[in-house]
This record gives sequence, structure tokens and C-alpha cells, in this order.
Amino acid sequence: MQVAYFGPAGTFTEEALLSQPDLAAAERSPFTPVPEVIAAVERGDFDGGVVPIENMIEGSVSVTLDTLAFDSDLLIQREIDLPVSLNLCARPGVGLSDIRTVVSFPHALAQCRGYLAQKLPAAEGRASHSTSDAAREVSKSKRTDLAAICNALAAEIYGLKVLASDVEDHPENETRFVLVGRGIPAPTGHDKTSIVCFQREDQPGSLLQILQEFAARAINLTKLESRPTKRGLGDYCFFIDCEGHVSDEVVADALRNLMAKQGRVKFLGSYPVGGPLEAGVAKRKAAGKAWKSAAAWVETLRAQIRETETA
Repeated sequence: MQVAYFGPAGTFTEEALLSQPDLAAAERSPFTPVPEVIAAVERGDFDGGVVPIENMIEGSVSVTLDTLAFDSDLLIQREIDLPVSLNLCARPGVGLSDIRTVVSFPHALAQCRGYLAQKLPAAEGRASHSTSDAAREVSKSKRTDLAAICNALAAEIYGLKVLASDVEDHPENETRFVLVGRGIPAPTGHDKTSIVCFQREDQPGSLLQILQEFAARAINLTKLESRPTKRGLGDYCFFIDCEGHVSDEVVADALRNLMAKQGRVKFLGSYPVGGPLEAGVAKRKAAGKAWKSAAAWVETLRAQIRETETA
């Protein structure tokens, strides 16, 4: 198996990949930026690709959502939840009082606003392609006033010294990553389905009508986010994650009705949920059982329809 990931070496994405035994055993190659990872898998050069999709503090990684929604036919194969610990790192011999510029991935800088304001109020923040890329830049620079916010793996790879650890503003920070590829994984009983719903027309209550398709079937939504469709100002689509697998009758029925009545739906995948088992499993099973019972009842009624009588 060959896997692409958002690099360079030492990113949190590589850490997430290494937390999965099958992916850790695969041949892996880093790509930057995120769309290049997805494009490499799309071309068939790799079996799968691992990219960040959401952080519990800063929210969704927009470039990942947009690439999957508008520029790719790949599907999500699984999600990987990774605890994130950020460190302020610099070349050996550089102290905290020397720092005038801090470089890192924009999401990482945003997660450390409080620390930087308190400890380095005069320091400039500068964006890099990734936390690992920031570490690499600092390691190659001759400047003695430059530091990176990165993980311990990147600091080790690029020979940096950790000046301060756990500098994120919120403890127990987590980032979610996804493996993208082709096909739909078999259901596990603890799955999630992701879609993008494009409204047929913008009118009062249109979002409510979309949400009612899930509510009527007791399907729990775990994410709802609007994003521009890139077709014009004020034109939005909705990214929706719900509990369950497309093989579940109740989920399939919801998607069928969405496509038929509400607008175009792009399917992003049904895949195993990352993290601990949730109580929603029992609720989805009950909803699926109720749907099958209702479907069987309707079929008994339809079986009683007489054929057209001729004169």
C-alpha cells in the first residue's frame, strides 16, 4: 500500500498516519499543499491520502472541504482523531527573550494566540505551509530571533530545541484527519456519512426542509457548516455529517429524499467514526428497525391493490 500525506515529514498529519498500524506499514510520501495530496491519489499514484479536516478550536480546514467538494471524486475512508500538543521551538542557543518572529501553520498560530500575547507580545506571527515546514525553515535559517510552533516529532527531525511545550491556549486540543481514497468501506455499526447539499433554490425555510429529512428519521447530525459554492456572492452549500452508513436503510432513505426534493447532493463518504463509541449507535439501529417495519407495512398495503378492471 502506498499513502500520500500532507507534509513535509514531521507534520501532525504524519503523526496521525503513524497512529494507524496499516498506514504506518505502508510506503508514505509527503506532499504540500493539501490539494496536491488529494490530486496524487486522484491520479492513481497512491492508494490513499491523509489530510487534516477539522480542529476542535479553529474548526474546519477549508481547503480540504473545498477540494473534496468541488475538485475531487475521492471518498473519505476513515477519520483519525489525534490529540495535539504544540511546542515553541528554536535552534540550539536561541532563548525565549531572543524571539522576534514566530512561524507556523495558520491554524497552529491561532491556537496559541493567548500564549504569544502573554509571553511574546512584540513577536510577529508569520504563516507557513505546515507546522513541520515551519520547523524546517527555522532549522535552515541563520537568524537567531526566529522560532517555530510545531510538534515534538518535527523538532526532533529538524534538530530544534523546545523552548516551551503545550503552548496551545486550550488543553486537550484535538485535530481530526481523514484518509481519502476510492470506494465505500463496509459498515462497522459505528459509522458516519458526509455529504454536501446544494439547494435547488434559495428560499425561506430551505435549510429547515433539508434538516427535517434527518429529524423525521431520528438521524443525528454531528456537523452542519455552510460554505460558498463559488458560483456567486450569497450562494451557499451545506456540509453535513450524520451518524450512520449509507447501507443503513434509514440513511439511504434520507439521502434519496434529499436528492429528489431538496437539491443536488454530493456524497463524500460513509466511513468508521474516530474516537470512542457513542450512544447514537443504539438510536440508529432503532430508527433503522422502525423504517424497515414501516416499509414492510406499506408493501402489505400495496399488495392489496387490485388490477385495473376492464369493461
